[in-house]
Amino acid sequence: MAALNLHDSEFLLSAVKYGQYAEHNFPEIAFVGRSNVGKSSLINVLLNRRNFARVSGQPGRTQTINFYRIDTIGFVDLPGYGFAKVPESVRQQWKPMIEDYLTKRKNLVGIIQIVDIRHKPSAEDEIMSRWLLEMGIPAWVVATKADKISRGQYKPSLERIMNLLHLPGVIFSSHTKEGRDNVLGLIKEMIEIGRP
Repeated sequence: MAALNLHDSEFLLSAVKYGQYAEHNFPEIAFVGRSNVGKSSLINVLLNRRNFARVSGQPGRTQTINFYRIDTIGFVDLPGYGFAKVPESVRQQWKPMIEDYLTKRKNLVGIIQIVDIRHKPSAEDEIMSRWLLEMGIPAWVVATKADKISRGQYKPSLERIMNLLHLPGVIFSSHTKEGRDNVLGLIKEMIEIGRP
């Protein structure tokens, strides 16, 4: 596929249920991960836009499915799973919200599961990766916050994550932008393979 024009990008809408999704024919890449793992920061760095996707230091701020158009593809930021300082009633709504998107969205061609490279993947991370594998959705894991560990820890930390989640993975840092080109490359690869 031709190179993406990352400057031609816009926020489309936020949704909480199936009938509210953005209406377009573009293939979509969805971003999933625990609360506060850096989904919005990753999107911002990929696009070289500081505040394109909302970033918060408070876990659980993304409480909707956020749709973005990036040239001729879509990015979808899903609510963070796992711990978040939000009411239990809100957290209970996230599970069906995420599942509905992943099971019903025809535009979906690939998933990027985001984890913190400093920590062992959580039980929720493992459940999500197993679910993605069972559904047969093309998926990669992106290990963020690489700038928080030494380079000597990169390989063993990433290998531990890939072995536990059974997904191929790359390292990324929103602070240094390390891994940005690799993530863009795998997005293009998933789009090319799965374009509807």
